[in-house]
Parts: sequence; structure tokens; C-alpha cells
Amino acid sequence: MTDSPLALTWADWATKPETWNGTVEGHRLGTGISVMFYTTNEVGAGPGFHTHPYDEIFVIREGCAHFTVGDQEITAQKGDMLRAPAGVWHKFHNLGPGRLETTDLHLAPEITVTWPDQGDET
Repeated sequence: MTDSPLALTWADWATKPETWNGTVEGHRLGTGISVMFYTTNEVGAGPGFHTHPYDEIFVIREGCAHFTVGDQEITAQKGDMLRAPAGVWHKFHNLGPGRLETTDLHLAPEITVTWPDQGDET
């Protein structure tokens, strides 16, 4: 951690210019929280089942999504927040109509993902 302010521009983290898709790992900003921005216009699109060794918090910024967290099914819309606990398999997809935008807070300085049959990915 650092006591000095740090800043990243949109170009520093976005996967494509001017899209809300990209990742900022916490260590880049001197903090223990990583942030993932996800946007899709495709109904049904979203990450499949995966898990993390830390909690993940989802903030729905636009649209509507269907989440499966463990054995729970949750529909979340703009303004809603939910948590996937550490070690619990989860997935979500865009219910439409239109764009889904989420901000996903990974409570760790680096993002670690375990996919079924693929092991850990940092």
C-alpha cells in the first residue's frame, strides 16, 4: 500500500478504447482490491462457471443479468449489488434487452480464476 495518490487513465486499463471492458489489478494502484469492468450487448453472453479464492462483489451499472451463485439463482438489474463468496462456483449472463454493464470487485490484489477442468489462472 502507498500513501501517495495513483491514477490510471481509461487507456491504461480498457481492452478497447472507450469501452467499459478491462481489468485493474489492485497491486497496480497499491491496494488489495482488483476491479474488473464488463460490458456486453449480446443477450445470453457472460462468463461460465468459475470460482475465486476470495469474495467477488458485482455492481450492475446497466441492464439485467441472471446469476447462479452456488445453488442460488438471482436476477439482478441496474443498481443492484451481490456477492459471490470465496470458493463458491458462480456465473452470470446478460438477460437483455440491450447492454449489460457490471463493475466486479475482486477482494484481492491480483485476480485469480479457477475454471472447471482448467485449474487456476492468474
